[in-house]
Amino acid sequence: MSILDALKLMMTDLLGAKGPMFGLLIVIAFAALLIMTMVIGRREDPVEKLKRLQSTSTSKKLGGEEVLRRDHVHARLEKYKTFLEPKNEEELSSLRLTLMQAGYPANDAVRAYHLSQLVLGLIGLITGILYFVYVKGSAGASTQDTLMYTLGPTLIGYMLPKYWVTRRVAARKDEITAGFPDSLDMMLVCVEAGQSLVQSINRVAIELQTAYPVLAEEFQIVSYEMKAGKDKSQVLSGMSERCGVQDVSSFVTVLLQSSTLGTSIADALRVYASEMRDKRVMRAEEAANKLPTKISLATMMLTVPPLLIILVSPSIIGIGNIGAN
Repeated sequence: MSILDALKLMMTDLLGAKGPMFGLLIVIAFAALLIMTMVIGRREDPVEKLKRLQSTSTSKKLGGEEVLRRDHVHARLEKYKTFLEPKNEEELSSLRLTLMQAGYPANDAVRAYHLSQLVLGLIGLITGILYFVYVKGSAGASTQDTLMYTLGPTLIGYMLPKYWVTRRVAARKDEITAGFPDSLDMMLVCVEAGQSLVQSINRVAIELQTAYPVLAEEFQIVSYEMKAGKDKSQVLSGMSERCGVQDVSSFVTVLLQSSTLGTSIADALRVYASEMRDKRVMRAEEAANKLPTKISLATMMLTVPPLLIILVSPSIIGIGNIGAN
């Protein structure tokens, strides 16, 4: 008996033992393994391999175990960038900006994001198949149940990184919005005390480290880039893109206009800090005005049904007794 005949006999025994739905599961699992094999087994381009070796040799010259480890991971993801990066440049830039706003500014963040989607999707697929075959039982199951228990976990695993990044972006924006008025007040005090803009930003980053670590990290990056000699407009524009908050964008515009027109930075900060304080008070008042509406809806949902039961139930019982007599 040849190997092909033996495989056919084994498949026939499996299908006869598990039912026709098990064949569909085998096809789905085989397709997933084929996709994974294509990604992992792809040969590396010689030009990319040469670039990777050159970068590795440069890292060895610079020294440092952490640098070598980072370059090794980056080179490993660089090998699969064809599969782990969008083909459209606009989509790639948009995703990179989103990951940057979520707190992942690394160069290989996009590849790691798509790799996590692929890995979690395959884990969900394998988990769904194992649960459906050994726990739920595939005998007599319909096609709808098969697809729900196999493709459902796959879709959940694939969408989980996107959900996580969205939540991270929202949390970072909320923290930056909450701490930005305080940072402007401290920066105004530092500027009026005679410190330069770079020294003021560095001092604000140190003071905000405990209360608002995300905002403190952004100010620290701005301080380092300015000390390194990078152009002020590029540094502030980069901060505006990383934060993705309208208040920070307006603050950057105020500083750039003040620097271009030659006006006092302290006066501009004083006016803008006052506006930010008023804006924070308005947000608090808006949240307070929404609270009675939310409380009234909850009160109606929790009090009206029991009240109706207490008032209407005796009448219903009396009507039922009259009808029985």
